[in-house]
Amino acid sequence: MNNEPIWLGSYPAGVPATIDPAQYRSLVHLFEESFAKFGERRAYACMDRFLTYRELDRFSRALAAWLQGRGLRKGARVAVMMPNVLQYPVAVAAILRAGCTVVNVNPLYTPRELEHQLRDSGAEAIILLENFAVTLEKVLSRTAVRHVVVGTMGDMLGLGKGTLVNFVVRRVRKMVPAYELPGAVPFKRALAEGGSMAPVPVELGHDDIAFLQYTGGTTGLSKGATLTHRNVIANMLQNDAWAGPTLRDAAGGGLVTMCALPLYHILALNACMLMGARWGAMNVLIPNPRDMPGFVRELSKYRVNFFPGVNTLFNGLLNQPDLAKVDFSGLRITLGGGMAVQEVVSDRWRKVTGSPILEGYGLSETSPTATLCPPGLDTFSGTIGLPVPSTEVAILDDDGRPVPVGQAGEIAIRGPQVMAGYWNRPDETAKVMTPHGYFKSGDVGIMDERGYVKIVDRKKDMILVSGFNVYPNEIEGVVAAHPGVLECACVGVPDAAAGEAVKLFVVRKDPNLTSEVLMAYCREQLTGYKKPKYIEFRDALPKTNVGKILRRELRDEAVAA
Repeated sequence: MNNEPIWLGSYPAGVPATIDPAQYRSLVHLFEESFAKFGERRAYACMDRFLTYRELDRFSRALAAWLQGRGLRKGARVAVMMPNVLQYPVAVAAILRAGCTVVNVNPLYTPRELEHQLRDSGAEAIILLENFAVTLEKVLSRTAVRHVVVGTMGDMLGLGKGTLVNFVVRRVRKMVPAYELPGAVPFKRALAEGGSMAPVPVELGHDDIAFLQYTGGTTGLSKGATLTHRNVIANMLQNDAWAGPTLRDAAGGGLVTMCALPLYHILALNACMLMGARWGAMNVLIPNPRDMPGFVRELSKYRVNFFPGVNTLFNGLLNQPDLAKVDFSGLRITLGGGMAVQEVVSDRWRKVTGSPILEGYGLSETSPTATLCPPGLDTFSGTIGLPVPSTEVAILDDDGRPVPVGQAGEIAIRGPQVMAGYWNRPDETAKVMTPHGYFKSGDVGIMDERGYVKIVDRKKDMILVSGFNVYPNEIEGVVAAHPGVLECACVGVPDAAAGEAVKLFVVRKDPNLTSEVLMAYCREQLTGYKKPKYIEFRDALPKTNVGKILRRELRDEAVAA
């Protein structure tokens, strides 16, 4: 299990082999240092309204005092259920300053999903946007939640604009279904009441729980990854050590980060909110990145330096004609995570922006980053990069033994960013942790002699065709390069002859593309057993709110058909 750290020889200049999480006592220490250092800088931008670090300090202090005034004690879980609006960073900073634990909730959850997460976490309070209050109403009585704070889209946009935005959201677009939550407190009232109180300082240490970050539930019921202050601080410092030398050159009067991924997602939470606090950056919040024309208009307003996202997001932007008019001269790093980045998308992105999409890899259980491609790469590498500082990556066989360099196996990760375990699930924790402290990711990968890791696929997504392993990422990468294809996904379906066969789902870019033409292309590009047996055209593919394609949903539909 003691792999030699062969990756250290491939590290970029200036990147240390290790980081020291002890430089921050807690995330509250990080925030308060940031508030003092960058008070006058803009911390967040949303819908043309700006929030400075000083204002973030004042508002989060008031909300922290309000939470404590409601009897919430150290370690109490407080849920946040919002899209990317200015209230989100205020709520997260306030919960941590109150000594509580943040439970990030996808605002598009169904009542069933919300009830599971609130009950599983034992959340005692929730801060949410009124757009999603009807979902809470349906399950509230079956949870431990005692305090509800309800915000509006316009709460922090100023009186004039806020009133207009709320009118449009409620009356014109009818985005706020009627709800009844007796006793719920408006977000602005909680701030006002808390503003007359002083929060009681809470002694927090590295082992205290900062976040319960729920996994997507792709393998069953969603589980809460228990992330301590040390876990998250360590990963923020690992990311900083890796990207800082490149991004600090661009900082000047303040770094600008495009935050289109939702802040409830661990990648945006760490790469935008926490690294932003460390750097004194301004995060541009995009509440609805699916509105691609509106997204491009927002991009055109700022000279962006750092842009984390997922493959589908970048692909969607590239199909907007006005993207070519955006000034990308300040863009230093485009980071692709959450799903495989396709070479055709990275190449197109580089031609438009001058910046290749650098892949990284991680999971909720690793806070999230485990590996990153060096920022100096100017072309697509086809890998997820190297283990970040203070991180060990092992490639294991089915018996948990390391495999030789160049052979495929399960990616396992050890480092200070690895979670403390699944919340109240010691049995599930035991399944993913090795006796040597490695977290087994469930992803199949290969490490080369330089220490670069290449994802082959998730174990559960692998397709077995007549005894041959077929990996969907490879097929999707080939098909996505066809000029008539906008998006694609493939899954394994039962087959009497081969055990499993490959089924391909395609969203056309060219409306005249036929299955015959695409099948002929696949025959040219893929060996026989990898070639799709079935092709189905669709208008859209199912995705998570982060933009990851839901292969499992497609597989379930295909099997049931």
